[in-house]
This record gives sequence, structure tokens and C-alpha cells, in this order.
Amino acid sequence: MQADMVVEYEKINKYLTHIFNNVLIIEEATLRSSRFSNVSIKEMHTIDSIGEAGMTTPSDIAKKLMLTVGTVTVSLNRLEKKGYVERYRSDNDRRVVNVSLSRSGRLLYRLHRKFHREMVKRFVADMPEPSVKILQTGLENLHTFLEEIK
Repeated sequence: MQADMVVEYEKINKYLTHIFNNVLIIEEATLRSSRFSNVSIKEMHTIDSIGEAGMTTPSDIAKKLMLTVGTVTVSLNRLEKKGYVERYRSDNDRRVVNVSLSRSGRLLYRLHRKFHREMVKRFVADMPEPSVKILQTGLENLHTFLEEIK
């Protein structure tokens, strides 16, 4: 039984690694061939983080993406120049900078979310509900593991 489990672990690991890499490659290729070709995949992750939050701060983005605030600031500078993000000083504390998506940034965020929605729909298509629940549990376990080691 143990030997079978090792084979299955290797197969699952191979699938996860291949899928992760392919999603990044496809997202990057899709961006390059779209009207948003001036956005890198790393910048897209920054846009995604801001879009999920609505209004956020550079330090919150840095925590979420596991980057330094300096790295996020450079990305925000580029995205602001490209017209995808807007910065606002807090009314309560002028030292605090809030970041939100511009109209173009919100459009790009919605298109990116649509891609992910379609990917998930296709992933679970024709799966019986109990299988989807088991898959969801496995993904939650993976997420918890990754959160614990970051």
C-alpha cells in the first residue's frame, strides 16, 4: 500500500507543478496578446490584490504577495504611470497612502477574474457534487499548508 501511495503523491505533485506553471504561462501569453500587453504577470498579481481589497495600502499588498514594500512601490509606480492604479492620501493620516484601481485597472481585474472563473468551471465540469467537495477539502488543506510555511 505504501508504494502505491508514493506513486500517487508523485503523480499529484507532477500535476500540481505542471498546472501551476501552465496557468502562469497562459496568463502571461493572454496578457501579451491583449490590449493590456503592457502589463506583466507580476503587475497583474498586484492589480489582482488591489481588486480583491477594493482600497488597500502598499504594505497590505506586500504582505499578501510576500514582497517587500519597496518592490510593491516600484510596481505601483509603473502601474500608476500606465493608468491602472490611483493613489490617495488618507484623510485621517496624511502619511498613509491608499491604493485603488482606476477604470482601466478595474476592467483588467474583471477580465482576469473571468479567466479564473472559466478555468474553475471547466475544472469541475461533469464532476459529481461529492467529488467537488473532496476536491475543495484537498485545496483548502493545500492552502493551509502553504499559509503556514510562508
